[in-house]
Amino acid sequence: MNEILTDVTAGVMTITLNRVDKKNSITSAMYAAMADALMQAESDAAVRALVFQGHETIFSAGNDIGDFLNAPISTQDSPVFRFLRGISTFPKPVLAAVCGPAVGIGTTLLFHCDLVYAGDNAAFSMPFVNLGLCPEAASSYLAPQLMGYGRAAEALLLGEPFLAEAALEMGLISRIVPPSEAAALAQRQAQKLAAKPLTSLIETKRLMKKAQAAVVAERMVEEGTSLGRLLREPAAREAFTAFMEKRKPDFSKI
Repeated sequence: MNEILTDVTAGVMTITLNRVDKKNSITSAMYAAMADALMQAESDAAVRALVFQGHETIFSAGNDIGDFLNAPISTQDSPVFRFLRGISTFPKPVLAAVCGPAVGIGTTLLFHCDLVYAGDNAAFSMPFVNLGLCPEAASSYLAPQLMGYGRAAEALLLGEPFLAEAALEMGLISRIVPPSEAAALAQRQAQKLAAKPLTSLIETKRLMKKAQAAVVAERMVEEGTSLGRLLREPAAREAFTAFMEKRKPDFSKI
C-alpha cells in the first residue's frame, strides 16, 4: 500500500497521507515521497495549486518514532529536510485539509501553507521539548510571529495542544468546518486558485513571503543542527525509550 498518494486533477495536485492504521505517522520514505512530489509539482506547468490532506479522523501523529530511531537524521540532505525546504520555498499556492490530531510536523508544515481548512475535531500540538528535542520547520520563528510569544511559549515550551477555535483566532487556519467537509472545501478553493493566472499567484505569494524567506531558511538550518545534537543527548534517549516502553519519561536526573 502506498503511504503517500498523489493525484493531479484540474490543475490541483493532492498529496494524501495514507497510513491511517499508524495514525499517519511519517517515515523517512514518506518524507522522500512528499519531497519528490513537491519537486514534480513545482516543475509541472499543469500543476497550479497543491493540497495536503490526511483522513477525517487523523491528519498526522508526527514522526514515526520507530523509523526515526532506526534512521536518525544525519545531514541537511535527509528526506525530512528535503521536504521542509521544498514546502517552505514552494512557489505555487499550498492548501491543507486538517482533521483530527496534527502533531509535530503535522502542525509545523501548516506554517508554510497559504490556506488551511480544519475540521472541528482538529487538535494541534508541537511537543518537541517533551521528547527532549527542539522545534523544526522554522516554527521557532514562525510560531511566535503568528501566535505571539506567550501562546508560542505554551505551545513550544509546555507542548500544550490547542484546538481549531484557537488556531482560527491566531490565523493558523482559514476556516472550521465539519470533518466530512474539510477535504472538499480545500479542493474547491484550490480549483478556484488553479483557474487564476499562475504568474500572478506566484508573484503575489513571493512578495508576501519575501520579508521572511531568508530568516526561515536560516532558522531551518539552525534548528536542524540543534536537533541533530539533541538527538544524541540523554533527554531524547530517555524520552524515546519511555515512548517505546509505553511509560512516562523521567527527566529528574537529566
